[in-house]
Amino acid sequence: MSAALPQLAFSPAGFVNEFYPSFWWIPAGVLMAALAIKLPTIVRLWGDPLLRAVGGVLLLACAVFVFVAPSTIARVNRVTGVPNISAPWVYSLLTAFCGSCLLLIIAWRNGLADRSAATVRAVRWVIAGTFTVIAALWALFALADAPVERLRDLDTYYADTPYMREMILLYLSAQALATVITSALIWNWVRTDGLDAWLRWGLQFLGAGYATQLSFYAVKLPAVIARLSGHRLDWLSTAVAPPLACLSALLIAVGFILPHAGQYLHDRWRVRLAHHRLRPLYLLMRTVNGTGVTFLLRATPELRLIRRETFIRDVLLPLARHIDEDRRQRTYEAALALGHDPDRARALAAALAIQDAIAGRDHPRPPSRTTASDTTVLLREIGSVSRALRPPEELLAVRAGVGAREAARR
Repeated sequence: MSAALPQLAFSPAGFVNEFYPSFWWIPAGVLMAALAIKLPTIVRLWGDPLLRAVGGVLLLACAVFVFVAPSTIARVNRVTGVPNISAPWVYSLLTAFCGSCLLLIIAWRNGLADRSAATVRAVRWVIAGTFTVIAALWALFALADAPVERLRDLDTYYADTPYMREMILLYLSAQALATVITSALIWNWVRTDGLDAWLRWGLQFLGAGYATQLSFYAVKLPAVIARLSGHRLDWLSTAVAPPLACLSALLIAVGFILPHAGQYLHDRWRVRLAHHRLRPLYLLMRTVNGTGVTFLLRATPELRLIRRETFIRDVLLPLARHIDEDRRQRTYEAALALGHDPDRARALAAALAIQDAIAGRDHPRPPSRTTASDTTVLLREIGSVSRALRPPEELLAVRAGVGAREAARR
């Protein structure tokens, strides 16, 4: 017997039992951190109802894990003076969380502007069903007799107690049904063509989260039903179900956050990349202007990009009159002859033309055979022109090609 005890301590069930009192604060902390990270975006874009809904779902998930912790359960019971009153309270939070997730998926998929009869009917059914189940949970608890406080195993301890039995089976079956419906909607949505990559990843995390949540009910219900038939499978409820609940909540939270956060980070990365790619042309323009853009400590990446673009265009505009359009056209033809595609050849020709204009701006040049320079395209394509300045080997090759073509004409 003593030899078996160390094995139990290192088993998954033994690990959960040992750390059960503090086990629930891990997902609660992670969810709170996710909510804190998301909160500035929610506040800044408060007009976006989907963002507000995601914040509400995260808040409900945090509340579930805070109030399901044994220390919180004991405190709520002690403050109210009613043994086990935390049970209907936690079950209500869980039911509200499941209903909110289902509503969010419906609104997210169909769009907030969808006012079709089917969507309105589905929303009303979810809201009515959620409030009906919550009201029934409190009514059943009021009718039940549960004087012995249970912090961990209430579901199985009172599984054969009148009214408590019905309350436990009601919350498990109602939430399992909501989870099945939500999971079906998600996996049906994942198979839709043309989804944004971030949205697809988020839906896949949601699908995994709800699959894990279904496994939670798959171990909870047998433990409760076993008590009803006189058997004891309490370890399914106290040792196996809690990790599944934690993992499910974390996956669902990631699924709801990822499409918004991923798109936000992707947009920020694109802005920073565009700012970085303008650096070669910006440094070249500084040789003309003598100074650059003044540094602002609190400038956003978007503002830094706009200021760099503005600076480049402001310097390019007066410089454009020094550009030799005839030579620019010859440079473009030389770049094409070297095998560059038209867009790249046009950017290389513009980059070389700007370099020549900077070098010869203090020296008069023969009048061009063409009309005045059209700077519209040049000012619009500063990104591709800047990229053409790096690496310099391509510019040197094109310049050599122009020289060879001009020497052959002589």
